[in-house]
Amino acid sequence: MKSGIDTLVRLQKVETEAETIHSKLSNVSFRIDTLDAKLKEFDRTLASEEALLDELKRKYHSCESNGQTNESGIKKIKEKLRSVKTNKEYQALLKEEEQLKAKGSQIDDEMLECLECMEKVEEALVKRKKEYAQLLEEIGREKKLIAQEAEEIKKKLVHLDSERKNISERIDSELLEKFNRVKMQVRGMAIAPVRNAVCYGCHMNIPPQMYNELQRGDDLKFCPHCQRIIYWENS
Repeated sequence: MKSGIDTLVRLQKVETEAETIHSKLSNVSFRIDTLDAKLKEFDRTLASEEALLDELKRKYHSCESNGQTNESGIKKIKEKLRSVKTNKEYQALLKEEEQLKAKGSQIDDEMLECLECMEKVEEALVKRKKEYAQLLEEIGREKKLIAQEAEEIKKKLVHLDSERKNISERIDSELLEKFNRVKMQVRGMAIAPVRNAVCYGCHMNIPPQMYNELQRGDDLKFCPHCQRIIYWENS
């Protein structure tokens, strides 16, 4: 029985290590997803700033067109002023000219504001694109390291799977079945050591008689509290 228990302990150790490796492999995918998300977020910021620059350029060209139309209107009024016949008409044209000049001044202010904003956004974009290039390079390097790490993990998993299979083949089928059944029931460690009459699966004391029988190692014992397979570990 002791030989069978020792083999089960070894099997559990291999399976636990394999679960840890699987967890690391899952973490690899998470790390890659995190890097991709970081890059996508940077892409969105970059696209947003480029869209803002395009909008400012459209606004500037619109103002420029409005300014040309406004200047054309002022020229037409100046031409009309040369041929005006009444003072009332003259005053009306002067008022219209004044309004167009005020509008022209407003358009100039808007164009100047657009140019200033465009300059700031362009400067920010130049900086942002440099940062993006650096980030792309850093993420490329990190992904390469992660890929190498993943390959090593996969190799270790193959080795552990092979070892688990070899160990399982050396265990009595009935004993292995009990081990697997307990593992399903407790959803974790199926076999636990007992030290000083304490089950280290649930940290509860087992009855003294069971503890004495366990030390003899005559037959398979189960913890009366957590139902795990238990074995005596001389501390």
